[in-house]
Amino acid sequence: MTLSNSAPSTPTAEPTSKALLTASQLNKTVQIGEQRLSIIKDVSIHVDAGEFVVIMGKSGSGKSTLLGLLAALDYPDSGTVKLGENTLSDLDEDALAAIRQSDMGFVFQSFHLLPTLTVAENIAFPLDIARRSDTARVDELIASVDLSHRRDSLPNQLSGGEQQRTAVARALVSQPKIVFADEPTGNLDEHNADQVMRLLLDLRQQTGSALVVVTHDPALAEMADRVITMHDGVIDGSATNE
Repeated sequence: MTLSNSAPSTPTAEPTSKALLTASQLNKTVQIGEQRLSIIKDVSIHVDAGEFVVIMGKSGSGKSTLLGLLAALDYPDSGTVKLGENTLSDLDEDALAAIRQSDMGFVFQSFHLLPTLTVAENIAFPLDIARRSDTARVDELIASVDLSHRRDSLPNQLSGGEQQRTAVARALVSQPKIVFADEPTGNLDEHNADQVMRLLLDLRQQTGSALVVVTHDPALAEMADRVITMHDGVIDGSATNE
C-alpha cells in the first residue's frame, strides 16, 4: 500500500472522557483436543469516539480473537466490554442484535456478502434487518464506493476490490458509532487495498465513526491515531494501552 501520514500518536494511559468502547481485563481460552489454551490474557483497552485504532501482531498473537471480543461476536471467559453505557455481556440476544444493527459495522477479509443479493441489496441489508428503509443513504454509499455501474450485480460478478468496497459500504450504511475490520485489505492487491483503506478513512471522517482494524500492514498502521501490538495474547507495553 502507498498510504502515508504522520506516525501514530503515543497511546494514552487511561480512557478519556471521549471513550466510546472500554474493555477491562478480558480473558479467553479455547479447547484444542485435551488441552486448554489461553488466547487472550487480562487485556484492557479503550477506543475513543471517532478514533482510528490499529491492532497488530504476528499470526497467533490473539489480535483477531480480541477484535471478536470487542465486537461482541464472541464472549470472554472473564472481563467486560462496554459500548457507551452498555455492558455487552449483560445484554440478551435481542438487545445485543439491536446494538449491532444500530451502533456497529463490520468488515471482514472474506467479504461475507450474501450471494443472492445485488450490490444495492447487500448494502441495504443491515437496514432491512432493522426494518428501516433509506434508499437515499444506500444510493449515496453506492456512489461513494464508485459502484453505481454495479448496483444490480451479484457478488460473483464483482472483482475482489468491488466486493470489499460493497462490504465497506454495508458496514457504514447504518452510520454506526464504531466499525470493526479484520484484515480488510488482506485479500486485495496493492491498488485495491489502497482504495479500500482510503474509502474507510474518508467515510470515517464524514460520519465520525470510530475504526478498529486488525492488520499486518505497516503502511496502514501509519494512518492510525494509535497502534496496539499483540504478543502471545497480551498487549505489548500494556501499561500504556489500558
